[in-house]
Amino acid sequence: MSLDAQPALPAAPGYGHASIADVLTSSAAAAGAPGFANTLQLPNAPRVCVVLVDGLGKALLKQRAAHAPFLRGVLGSDGGRHPATISSAFPSTTATSLTSLGTGVAPGLHGMVGYDVLDPDQDKVVNLLGHWDPGVDPLRWQPYPTVFERLDGHLPSTTISLPKFASSPMTRAALRGSTFVGAATAHARTEAAAEQMAAHKNMLMYFYWAELDKAGHAHGSSSAQWEHQLEELDAAVKRLATQLPADTLLLLTADHGMVDVAASARVDYSAHPELVAGVRHTAGEPRMVHLYLEPDAGEAVRDALVAAWLARFGNKAWVLTRAQAIAAGFFGPEVRPEVAGRIGDVLIAAREPIAFYDTRRVNPSALEVVGQHGSITRAEREVPLLQIPVSGAGRATGRKRR
Repeated sequence: MSLDAQPALPAAPGYGHASIADVLTSSAAAAGAPGFANTLQLPNAPRVCVVLVDGLGKALLKQRAAHAPFLRGVLGSDGGRHPATISSAFPSTTATSLTSLGTGVAPGLHGMVGYDVLDPDQDKVVNLLGHWDPGVDPLRWQPYPTVFERLDGHLPSTTISLPKFASSPMTRAALRGSTFVGAATAHARTEAAAEQMAAHKNMLMYFYWAELDKAGHAHGSSSAQWEHQLEELDAAVKRLATQLPADTLLLLTADHGMVDVAASARVDYSAHPELVAGVRHTAGEPRMVHLYLEPDAGEAVRDALVAAWLARFGNKAWVLTRAQAIAAGFFGPEVRPEVAGRIGDVLIAAREPIAFYDTRRVNPSALEVVGQHGSITRAEREVPLLQIPVSGAGRATGRKRR
């Protein structure tokens, strides 16, 4: 199979008109902050709360809506004022999408182009989510101001999230600039959100929900554990809708979707010499692999590597060169020169429920992950954007948390 003979690539993410990068910027505009465009045509409101559910793809929400009766009632009920479906960033992974959310720009500019990627300055693979390399400065790696920083006193902003993320490198890279309020449990987070919102006449709030993605990785999105977490989320959002002030615009979205990968479809590609011939580093997600060639490798080496992947997995994955991925707009309309070197020379994006591992460098426990994401399938890239009706009168300022 040749590159030209592959199935057509999906469209690139809708950066600038219907993507995760447009959610906070549009929310800031809807709340009256100057200098922001309301690209998503959100209704104006003095207070906006954006709930970001890690791992809740639009397809999963529709398929499992019986476990989310409150959210099911919201699906398709917004009258079409803004898109009910938007796209994640590329790759469809948390580090990339949350940074697009936080900055309002595409990965080609903010530089968070994967779960782990090559740092050309150190000639080593670095993690961009939970285990940052000490040689990587989050503010230098991602230099663009966040939406919260751009508010510049015009609008108070608050982040409600797990305490451990308060000063994490990921937070400093992607979401710096807001008042951080940590709360460990679902009830504590909704209480904290209500209290913070009631204390301000105007506010932009970011509310992060991690539990669903965690259950999906460990047990799969078809598991009882995932269903339980969806039910918990549904109850929490319903509770939040009764606690926030009535003039709050409450939105729910996600950073990516998820597909379940059977153990038999988790492939050690490093066991096949032709699939790593000429490769100096491997990185990325198991469903969106970055392959970095040796510095002296020419086009012939790259083309042979592409041909080897197409021959073995061309019916299960898209195989792209860096130039093709950039030209197709997957990283946005512009890629900074500093960022281009962080992108693999060859990219492998899974099309079927399959995952690719280099067992020479990953922990064996990585092969136990069931729910996965990172690629450009609809299940992974399409996420909801729901406007949740707020029915409560809000929480009185200063009320003690239970």
